Amino acid sequence: MPPAERGTFGRWLLRQTEATGLLANLVKAARADRQFPLDGDPEAVRKRLRDCGADGDMFEAVEEAELDWLSY
Repeated sequence: MPPAERGTFGRWLLRQTEATGLLANLVKAARADRQFPLDGDPEAVRKRLRDCGADGDMFEAVEEAELDWLSY
């Protein structure tokens, strides 16, 4: 899927309603965060996680999600 069709990483992430495990936790946290970078790329999401003091599991989830996002 071309990048324009899959959308930004932030918005794509919020659409992952069937996610499980760490990715599900990341999606839940993103949905609850009013300052989550909806139009951001994976690095913008990592920056937001750093700013919030997220634990290492969330960064691992971003890495997994980024691979999934790029494969679309």
